[in-house]
Amino acid sequence: MSLPRVVVVGLGPGDERFVTADTLATIAAIPHRFLRTTRHPSAHVVPDADSFDAVYEVADTFADVYATITDRLVDAAHEHGEVLFAVPGSPLVLERTVRRLRADDRVECIVHPAMSFLDLAYTALGIDPVEAGVTLIDGHEFAVAAAGCSGPMLISHTHANWVLSDIKLAAEHASGDEPVVILQRLGTVDEALVHTTWSEMDRTVEADHLTTVYVPALGTPVGGSLVRFHELARTLREQCPWDREQTHQSLVRYLLEETYEVVDAIQALDPDDPGTDHALVEELGDLLYQIEFHATIAEQEGRFTIADVADGIHDKLVRRHPHVFGEVEVSGADEVVTNWDAIKRDEKQRTSIFDGVATSQPALSYAATVQRKAAKVGFDWPDVHGALPKIAEELAEVLAAHGDGDEAGVRDEIGDLLFAVVNVARHLGVEPETALRAATGKFRTRFEAVERLAIARAIDLHASDLATLDALWDEVKRTG
Repeated sequence: MSLPRVVVVGLGPGDERFVTADTLATIAAIPHRFLRTTRHPSAHVVPDADSFDAVYEVADTFADVYATITDRLVDAAHEHGEVLFAVPGSPLVLERTVRRLRADDRVECIVHPAMSFLDLAYTALGIDPVEAGVTLIDGHEFAVAAAGCSGPMLISHTHANWVLSDIKLAAEHASGDEPVVILQRLGTVDEALVHTTWSEMDRTVEADHLTTVYVPALGTPVGGSLVRFHELARTLREQCPWDREQTHQSLVRYLLEETYEVVDAIQALDPDDPGTDHALVEELGDLLYQIEFHATIAEQEGRFTIADVADGIHDKLVRRHPHVFGEVEVSGADEVVTNWDAIKRDEKQRTSIFDGVATSQPALSYAATVQRKAAKVGFDWPDVHGALPKIAEELAEVLAAHGDGDEAGVRDEIGDLLFAVVNVARHLGVEPETALRAATGKFRTRFEAVERLAIARAIDLHASDLATLDALWDEVKRTG
């Protein structure tokens, strides 16, 4: 049994002069007709057609638009056996709905060729796109699709001035005076080519659905900062003797050091003082270099690249956020975490709840992570009142082992005591690693004040008894 059919035709880039005879014959042959939009100079050649203009008005995203149109066309095809779908330009150039239809196994999608806006654009510009090396970019995805590209670029889907503004902002290091050609309403009597600059392109014209932008060259590539950084990492690896000697293993200590320095910079942030951002910017850069360094080593070994790293985390985040990129609905952050864990289990096919827990992380964080994992399967006290008595119990066992002169036992019981404290912290929503770090920092600050006070009073700390030190400590504590 054959599948219902969606037959797709293109209305060309402009008025009816550019509609092919094949398109007109196909329209006449299929009575059930749909238009993606009536906002096209040749839309009138498709009589008695239902349009999807209303979908654009109510959908939250363009992805929702494409999905809705696809589903409605599939339903209509199943109802009538065959339907016509007419789109602006060519069905095979930047038509996301057609791409979805061709991949949909509920229908057979038949595509008829048509003239695209590209033919008129290259004619108006007087260039050969192959010889010039023109890159075609979707304006809705400019920041990603144009990454590393400095031109020449032909940018489509520039249907509104906010799109032009977003494109301009994506190349923050452009000089601004780079020449730009805005092509409007090609293939109509209102055709226009407007010459302007990169900095002015969103203020020069009123963009519409027949607007395209040509950029011969940008002063710096889109995303140029990251591209330049990647090239620097390669250069250092190739030319610096120290960088050449490093391995994944030798860099571990630096990775940990830079991570801790990022934490310090985060803790030093002052919401009321933007100047404290500078330290975080610097430390994040140092950490980013460690990531790039590892990727550069792997690239030289032919194992993977920084692109693999970026693609991997991108795809993982998309998979694990079905409430953002799919049809899943969530009630709040807790359900997001639950879904994340379920998706992660399916991906990893792990046999233990502790699989994947990093054993090399700091001990307090390791304990908290293990406890959280066990709690997710129900192995936990109902609340903090169940966890609190364990501290007293473990403390008594420490003292008992100490009284017995059992050094190994004391070590074990101290571990249990710390584990119990971590459990209480977890129940109270306190991150133990952060809490202990803050307490240690507070102790250090106060003791440094004790040192200054002792110097001011000519007291030798090394020769002082505990009572003297306690008195100084209490005085510092009272004053701050």
